[in-house]
Amino acid sequence: MVLNGPNLNLLGTREPALYGSATLADIEVQVRERAAALGASVTFAQSNHEGELVDLVQGIGGNAEGAIVNLGAYTHTSLALRDAFLAAPIPFVEVHLSNLFKREAERHHSVTADLAVGMVTGFGAAGYLLALEALVGVLRARR
Repeated sequence: MVLNGPNLNLLGTREPALYGSATLADIEVQVRERAAALGASVTFAQSNHEGELVDLVQGIGGNAEGAIVNLGAYTHTSLALRDAFLAAPIPFVEVHLSNLFKREAERHHSVTADLAVGMVTGFGAAGYLLALEALVGVLRARR
């Protein structure tokens, strides 16, 4: 599953100098193509609402072997999402389009990074593809 948080539905128009010109739909097409080449399938979800994201995380275990997550601004604040990942322990890769560590100090911390199998930050839309390849490798190694 690829799970996207708040404001990611605005990709392509929201601060393109920072986040790039690819839309979320563009990223989905790229990820689906790469997943097919890797022999994997993916589902996508995006929400601007914390509670809905919590519900999605809680349901991932029954619907997917792993996840790629970009929680947007909730990355830095949402203990509710952290708790959801603790309750539904599936391997996930955290993705950020921009390099969090080149941004404002409050963005340097992720409340879920220590739960993730890894983090990809600062590579724009390509970060989703890097995360997919890494996650597929982790899942195959566990089989």
